[in-house]
Amino acid sequence: MTFPSLAGLYLHIPFCKQACHYCDFHFSTNRSNQEAMVAAMVQEIKWRHNYLPEKSLQTIYFGGGTPSLLPTPLLAALLEAIHQTFDTSALREVTLEANPDDLNPAVLQAWYDLGIRRLSVGIQSFNEQHLRYLNRAHDAAQALRGVDMARRVGFEAFSIDLIYAIPAESHRVWEADLAQALALDVSHISAYCLTIEERTVFGNRLAKGLMAPIPDQWAATQFEMLTQALGDAGYEHYEISNFARQGRYAIHNTAYWQMKPYIGIGPGAHAFDGQNRHANVANNARYIRSILQENTLPATLEVLSPADRANELLLVGLRTQWGVSVAALSQLLGQDWYIYNQTTVEAHLAQAWLEWTADGQRLRIPPQARLLADHICATLFVD
Repeated sequence: MTFPSLAGLYLHIPFCKQACHYCDFHFSTNRSNQEAMVAAMVQEIKWRHNYLPEKSLQTIYFGGGTPSLLPTPLLAALLEAIHQTFDTSALREVTLEANPDDLNPAVLQAWYDLGIRRLSVGIQSFNEQHLRYLNRAHDAAQALRGVDMARRVGFEAFSIDLIYAIPAESHRVWEADLAQALALDVSHISAYCLTIEERTVFGNRLAKGLMAPIPDQWAATQFEMLTQALGDAGYEHYEISNFARQGRYAIHNTAYWQMKPYIGIGPGAHAFDGQNRHANVANNARYIRSILQENTLPATLEVLSPADRANELLLVGLRTQWGVSVAALSQLLGQDWYIYNQTTVEAHLAQAWLEWTADGQRLRIPPQARLLADHICATLFVD
């Protein structure tokens, strides 16, 4: 599955009600400057109109932060600027990340009327104790009601987020979470291993000895439970953390994994023009001031070498069921990638850590080796 002419637009909405204990994304719980933030983002949208050679947008993705916190008029202002700046006649997917506690019939209808057709709902767990442990703002009942309300409005494309490897006495909570997720019968499920990042509440607790690291075997067992349960239920495991009903992949995210160019709008957002990456400052006040007062986009340029781009394609491509094209790696690198890595590749093939796709053109990690994906990728990087 490829999207050769895909142009995607990502908007980072940097506001949250409260800080989840595991999250290290850029956000603020101070929402007093929402209008100024949207005004700055509208200006950045206009400045970015020539960033990509492909002017026809096929995907729009509102991420964060918590985009569902943004008042509807401000969300509408962003979409209006996008429609005025880009050709949106061929849009294939407009996604908004939402928390269950923000969902009600009125706001869901407003989003639907704006042309949003796909929701990514951050449920994380259906267990009340685990939700409190993660410092989520919703409860399980809100998660279930939210999905039901969205369906009644007309939403058909859903993704729900789950987190596994949360500390517990046994795997029964995770087993129950999986059963409840399957009962919702959504088209897409993303499931992420709890990772302890430094600049988070959990990271601080770990550093102070107030929290133990997540045991590798605990996480591995729950990953295996995840893949077994969703596979048995007919979901395609098309990326390490993502599962979809047949053909219901996340188009926007799949383009990331295929290293397609995209535009990133907002503080902390990244953009990729196919050659190099641009990163906006991850500071709300500085972002607003720079654009609205100084008439300057506060972004830094990261120049990617051929080896950088080949390694990134390996890292994201091998996480998918489609794998990565050896020809594409060679083209990025300017030399035969397979010859460069032949000894390592053949060793991994012999261990069943890698396999060729049916056409013999792409390498991928087989299901039984996906727990080793990061290690396998690292062994194949080019210096």
